[in-house]
Amino acid sequence: MRDLVKLVCTECGNENYHTDKNKKTKPERLEFKKYCPTCMKHTNHKEKK
Repeated sequence: MRDLVKLVCTECGNENYHTDKNKKTKPERLEFKKYCPTCMKHTNHKEKK
């Protein structure tokens, strides 16, 4: 039931993080504010298609 998803930085487009989510309880895309080592600051990271 849980699927692995990649989180992509909205500013530079790098895939920095991987996480899992339950698609049954959270059908919408995940979005977190996480640290991007390329941008060297905290940015929004969205779930990749």
